[in-house]
Amino acid sequence: MPAPTQATDVASFPIAGWNQALPPAEQQRATLALESGSVLFFPKLRFALLEGEERLLSPAAAGQAKNVSLDPASGTLRGSGADEEELRLLQGMMTRFAAASASLLRNVLPRYAAALEQARTSYRPVEVAGRSTSWRKDDTRLHVDSFPSSPTRGRRILRVFANLNPHGQARTWRIGEPFEEVARRFVGSIPAPLPGSRVALSLLGVTRSPRSAYDHYMLRLHDCMKADADYQSHSAQRRFDFPPGSAWIVYTDQVSHAAMTGQYALEQTYHLPVEAMQDPARSPLRVLERQLGRALA
Repeated sequence: MPAPTQATDVASFPIAGWNQALPPAEQQRATLALESGSVLFFPKLRFALLEGEERLLSPAAAGQAKNVSLDPASGTLRGSGADEEELRLLQGMMTRFAAASASLLRNVLPRYAAALEQARTSYRPVEVAGRSTSWRKDDTRLHVDSFPSSPTRGRRILRVFANLNPHGQARTWRIGEPFEEVARRFVGSIPAPLPGSRVALSLLGVTRSPRSAYDHYMLRLHDCMKADADYQSHSAQRRFDFPPGSAWIVYTDQVSHAAMTGQYALEQTYHLPVEAMQDPARSPLRVLERQLGRALA
């Protein structure tokens, strides 16, 4: 009889500075844990605010949106209803977090440093619980990340988070079963993309570039997970609280996760080519290719 599926593990590291290097043996442990599908947790790693930035600890910083995002290429902020002074503070805080996250990754996962591609920075000042949204956009449901308009073509989605909450509130996640089990559960029911559809979506402006077959399957996998009420309730999962003053790193394209409660978090997204991993066979791309028996990107 096969062993019962277990929820994803959380590996803890006691560093307290964004510029603090892990010893080589701990760097290796972090890399292996991350690529195996664990969350890397830093319980003492606080992201400190500068004078005046406390005024950003308000849902009003996001206006009518749930997140504020910063484009690293242009420096443009989107999603904020703040005044000119608060926009300046937001841009400074988020730019500083982007730099801090890059330093953390260099010191914890140095083998990735040359290949990481910085994507958007986001600030999430709105309470997760109780938001009204569609099931597809409901991030309190277990899911793996895939971007509808921005195909990754197999590149990894690596994210760094920090909880800034000033009221002692944790950011609570549910963390689900390993990716290979998720894929085995759903991928057989996902139809192949229609011929020409991926290029057509790009020509129509729905996507920024043509989707690969990998993007097609990851998007459908995301939707299948969120739409399945039985899976949400009964699959292997655990609750984990990320307290204020902590940070964590996770491959959100691999780890089944759901944000249940929390307010005031920073997040930085990176992309990583599969070939830059220590063990590319553990990537979602290679797992799906093995299960489907063909190349997807």
